[in-house]
Amino acid sequence: MDDYDVVVVGGGPAGTSTARWAAENGARVLVVEKRQEIGSPVRCGEGISRSWLDSVDLKLDSRSVAWEVKGAKIVSPNGTPFYLSENMAGNEVGLVLDRVFFDKLLAKNAAKAGADIMLKTSALGLIMENGKVAGVRIRSFGETKEVRCGCVVGADGFESQVGRWAGLDTALAPKDVTTCLQYRLTNIEQEHEYCQFFLGSVAPGGYVWVFPKDEDTANVGLGVQLSRLREPAEVKGYLDRFIESKPWLKRGSPLEIVSGAVSVCAPLERTVADGVLLVGDSARQIDPITGGGISNSCRAGRVAGEVLAKATEKRDFSAKSMQAYEDGWRDILEDHLYRNWMAKEKLVTLSDETFDKVIETLNEVGVESMSTFAILKAVEKRHPDLVKEFQELL
Repeated sequence: MDDYDVVVVGGGPAGTSTARWAAENGARVLVVEKRQEIGSPVRCGEGISRSWLDSVDLKLDSRSVAWEVKGAKIVSPNGTPFYLSENMAGNEVGLVLDRVFFDKLLAKNAAKAGADIMLKTSALGLIMENGKVAGVRIRSFGETKEVRCGCVVGADGFESQVGRWAGLDTALAPKDVTTCLQYRLTNIEQEHEYCQFFLGSVAPGGYVWVFPKDEDTANVGLGVQLSRLREPAEVKGYLDRFIESKPWLKRGSPLEIVSGAVSVCAPLERTVADGVLLVGDSARQIDPITGGGISNSCRAGRVAGEVLAKATEKRDFSAKSMQAYEDGWRDILEDHLYRNWMAKEKLVTLSDETFDKVIETLNEVGVESMSTFAILKAVEKRHPDLVKEFQELL
C-alpha cells in the first residue's frame, strides 16, 4: 500500500487548495513545502477580488485581509487617470491580502480536511518503477527518504521541477517571463481607496503597481519583460526611478523588498502525465496581462483535488484518468488566459502615446468591464486605427 494517494509539492495557494479538495473527498494527501514557513517570504502584490471566493468555498478571516479598496486607478504615461469600480476591475482588485496569514488559512483548511503537511522538506525527484511514477524522493531536515503515492502534484511554482521531471513541456521564452521587484513602503501619501496601475515605458512590457496595505503603507512594485532587460538588476533601477519621480512615494521608507519572476505565456499544451499533475504557477495558469494567479490557482486547485479524489477511488492515476482535470481547468480558465496572452503580445509593442490615447478614450466613452474585449470595443468606437492589430480579439 502506498504511503499516500497524492503528494503535493509546494505549499502555496495552488498546492494547499488541491490538497484540501483531494483530502475532503477521501484521498490521503501529503503536502511538502521547502520553506520553513507557509506564506513567507511574500512574493506577490497581494491583490485579489471577492468575486471568486464562493466558487472555492473560501471564507477569509480578518488577519488575511490587510486592506479593502473601492476599485482600480489606471494611469497613462502622461499621468491621466482612469477609475474602475471593484466589480469591473478584474481578479486582482478589491482586497489586499496579508499573504502570510492568507496562505496559512488555505493550509489550515487543507489540514482540517485531513491533509498532512511537512515543512522544510524538498522534493528531490520522482520515483519511477516499470516506467511509471511510483512516488517522490524528499529531503527533510537532512534525512532523505522515499514517499510512495499514486500521483505527484507539481505546485512548485514558476521554476517547477516536477513538470520537468515528468517530461512535460514547461519551457518559457524570455518574452513570456516578467521579472519583478517590490518594496513595501510606509510613510507615503496615496489614494488608499484604490489599487493603482501605471502603464508605459516606466515598466517596459509590464506595469507598476501600488497596492495599499493601510492608509500610508503600500506594496509598490514593478514588472519588466525579461527580453527587455540586459541584466536582472535593471528592474531595481526602473522601480527606483519611478519612486523618485513621485513626491508622494519618494518620502516613503522601505519595510521589505522582494523579487521574483512570473510567467506570462499561453496555456500549456498538457498539465497531466501518468502519475503527475501540474497546478497553479507550475501549470502556467497565470493571467498573462496582470501576472496575477491567486484566484486561478485556487479555482484550478479545486478541480485538481476533486479529480484526484475520483482517481483515488478508481486507483487509476493515468493521464487518461486525470483528463477530467485537464478539461475542467481549461473550461473555466483557458479561453481567458489565451485571449489575454494574445493581447499581451500586442500590448508590449505599444508606445506611451498610444497608451495615452487609450486611457483618454476610456475616460470619454467608458467601459463595461476590465476585460480585453470590453476595452478594445470601447476604444474601437473612437479610434478604430488603434485596435487594427487586435482585430483577431474582437
